[in-house]
Amino acid sequence: MTAPGLSARLVVTRPAFRLDVSFDAAPGEVVALLGPNGAGKTTALRALAGLTGLAAEGHITLDGRPLHTEPPDRRPIGMVFQDYLLFPHLSALDNVAFGPRCRGASKAEARRVAADLLERVGLAAHAGAKPRRLSGGQAQRVALARALAVRPRLLLLDEPLAALDAHTRLEIRSQLRRHLTGFDGATVLVTHDPLDAMVLADRLVVVEDGAVVQQGGPAEVARRPRTDYVARLVGLNLYRGSGDGARVKVGELLFSTIEQVDGPAFVAFSPAAVALYRTRPDGSPRNLWQAAVEGVERHGDNVRVHLGGPIAAFVDITPAALADLDLSPGRQVWAAVKATETHAYPA
Repeated sequence: MTAPGLSARLVVTRPAFRLDVSFDAAPGEVVALLGPNGAGKTTALRALAGLTGLAAEGHITLDGRPLHTEPPDRRPIGMVFQDYLLFPHLSALDNVAFGPRCRGASKAEARRVAADLLERVGLAAHAGAKPRRLSGGQAQRVALARALAVRPRLLLLDEPLAALDAHTRLEIRSQLRRHLTGFDGATVLVTHDPLDAMVLADRLVVVEDGAVVQQGGPAEVARRPRTDYVARLVGLNLYRGSGDGARVKVGELLFSTIEQVDGPAFVAFSPAAVALYRTRPDGSPRNLWQAAVEGVERHGDNVRVHLGGPIAAFVDITPAALADLDLSPGRQVWAAVKATETHAYPA
């Protein structure tokens, strides 16, 4: 018996780019496709929707039903576009009712479904408003209600919060998570924002250059990044080396770690775990190396120092520490990280 939910291998070939990603999404699960611009995330979403054709080796199965041979209008899919694409001449109610009407529902039934969904997303009082009268957050909720109105088994969200300002984004992100929790189909979210992915998704699929480079729960991906892109997203320094028990060799440096790893290994530590010294510290049990300051910038309430040398590293220090150390580009410093804050895992 075929498992319910989504199973897909999305293969799209273009002259200068090839997408080949495989993933599943169970009923009720939110899977985020996360990656840099140009990685192929939107192409993957368009392939799921039937707006971009698959190569012969690709396939899409939803609740045991092959979808890749179906035209877009026959697929049980709801989609929320980045710019929402609401019909400007229709009210919020009629925007939401549009899908059911297209699928054969009577006007009265379509409007009943639409009114129920607008109430669920907190917009019953705005049912008669045209899109130009709605705020960005309200338009986003109308677009979500419209996508859900066709009773989809797969919900596709293309950067659903990208058009919102920072304050509205915070509020709508928590509301969207609540609405997704109440959806019993599979959801695929495309985003380049790690916070959106971490908050909204049950599982992350990281895509770079058209391929899956890492997938897993948000906590697992954040704790054990496997590419520089993912490490930057979650704010860790990441290096590849060779493990020998509780030590990992990275270039000419030998890191002591709290984990035991043999063979190819990653080493990761937080920028906040790095201590800087003007002169070599005495008697320290820490991992220690000499580095050159390449840049200094504000980073939230702290200061981020960019180090070069045997390894490139980011270091977060306080403004007071910056003044005490008298750091400037070109300055030689010593960097140290405790073994207890240096994590290793198989590469």
